[in-house]
Amino acid sequence: MNAQDMLVERINNLCKERRLTYYALSYASAVPMTTLMHIVDKSTANPGVMTIGKLCDGFGITLREFFNAPEFDGIEHVDM
Repeated sequence: MNAQDMLVERINNLCKERRLTYYALSYASAVPMTTLMHIVDKSTANPGVMTIGKLCDGFGITLREFFNAPEFDGIEHVDM
């Protein structure tokens, strides 16, 4: 699994856990829906830490909590 797959899996899992649609996450995080969809469909290779930070705000978690998850276990260095 590559980094983009891991990122999308984490976003999807958090949406399921919190019962959020992409639209609701977009609204809560102030990340434009098009940007979120480009992340999820992997047409954006590197969304950037600020965008991930905003998504974390929408989920109500920190960046540390976002990346401290089973989806990212065993990663030391990832090339995107």
